[in-house]
Amino acid sequence: MKFGMRKPSLKRRISARTSLKRQLIHRTGLKMPRGYGWVRNPKKYGYNKVYQRTSFDLFALLKKLFK
Repeated sequence: MKFGMRKPSLKRRISARTSLKRQLIHRTGLKMPRGYGWVRNPKKYGYNKVYQRTSFDLFALLKKLFK
């Protein structure tokens, strides 16, 4: 598990938005409502919950500073 600042990756950011899997799920209407991640994959949900609370994003930090 990572603690502290996350390293930004432009390649991963773009691929997450343009992946074939994401396009298929969104276009066929198979996406679940917000907050239902625990239904789809409980293990991943738990990991992501801890990860989000123990690490922070550089861009989010900059956004808060210059707001």
